[in-house]
Amino acid sequence: MLSTFDAIRNDIAQRLADGATNRRSPIHTPVVATADADARVMVLRGFDPQSWTLRFHTDARSPKVAVIESDPRIGVLAYDKQAKLQLRLRGSGRIVTTGQAVDSAWSQSDNFARRCYLGSGPGEQSDQPTSGLPAEFEGVEPTDDQVIPARENFALLLVQIEEADWFSLAHTGHRRALFIGDEGRWISP
Repeated sequence: MLSTFDAIRNDIAQRLADGATNRRSPIHTPVVATADADARVMVLRGFDPQSWTLRFHTDARSPKVAVIESDPRIGVLAYDKQAKLQLRLRGSGRIVTTGQAVDSAWSQSDNFARRCYLGSGPGEQSDQPTSGLPAEFEGVEPTDDQVIPARENFALLLVQIEEADWFSLAHTGHRRALFIGDEGRWISP
């Protein structure tokens, strides 16, 4: 059982870093909630331990973009069942559609991932079940030229963590630590 704030902050950072790079990590797909209480599972794509910023990919046409732009409060919930550890993170989100970070994330994606940004925008209504993809890309990897129009729909959701709630479950007694900025405090589970 971790017993110092430094050890717990390091544990949080290591779990987020692993979650961003290891698709088998339970932290890889946390629940992300916007200020309108809408929650969804998203893939954690990056974590910057210096700035405590999370990076997710999103569609610039998604309804959550307008919500975040009007109220940037974000909640992120991750649970590691094997470790019996819950992370609740709160912070400010921002949508980024241009710049080096977006270009870099786009270039690191393969064309199967990029094709998701070619079709209908998230939440668009359909008369039949649909992936939203153009028919010619169902199960097919588009070429580099074919995904060029998708780039304008690709965006990053960056979440600056302002508060981290670390909750460890144990039959000998749960432990919980809350970090607001760099300050840690023990709180009752």
